[in-house]
Amino acid sequence: MIEIPRVETQRLVLRPLGLDDARDVQALAGDFAIADTTARIPHPYEDGMAEAWIASLAEAIRPHRESVFGIEESASGRFVGTVGLVSPGEDGDAELGYWIGRPYWNQGFATEAARVVVDFAFEYIGSARVHAHHFSRNPSSGRVLQKLGFRHRGVRRNFEVAPDRFEDVELYALAKKEWETLPRRITPAGS
Repeated sequence: MIEIPRVETQRLVLRPLGLDDARDVQALAGDFAIADTTARIPHPYEDGMAEAWIASLAEAIRPHRESVFGIEESASGRFVGTVGLVSPGEDGDAELGYWIGRPYWNQGFATEAARVVVDFAFEYIGSARVHAHHFSRNPSSGRVLQKLGFRHRGVRRNFEVAPDRFEDVELYALAKKEWETLPRRITPAGS
């Protein structure tokens, strides 16, 4: 089993989530703007949902199905969001996902945090490919993926992302061989 490491970048700390993060998760993920741009975050985000989700991650880590990191801003210690992977099955494919609380949008946190997790996927989990998607009406998420070296692979039109909820979805992927050609992506803090 691979444990979720604590990783420091120039501006962020990525670390395992704990139940003490539940209040911040509920406050940030409970913003309709977050649920509106993601497929897996409910709205309203009711009391107890964050605790249940965080507790479920311990079970998902054991077979390494899901690895989720909490993201903190180093300077302030404030919780800003999460980034994670749904880990590969037999085909070695992993799915990248992230959300950043609205007060922290447009500061590069998603890109900085996702770089760490993409490296984690290829270096430690052994993924052959990492894919991600975003709603077509959320191009900011696509820019994050492009900065990471992901390539646009297509669009799924009118895709059912939840019962009775259909979206056009942009598909992106990064193969390990493509990732290996990218310049070194993360400079650890203090380097």
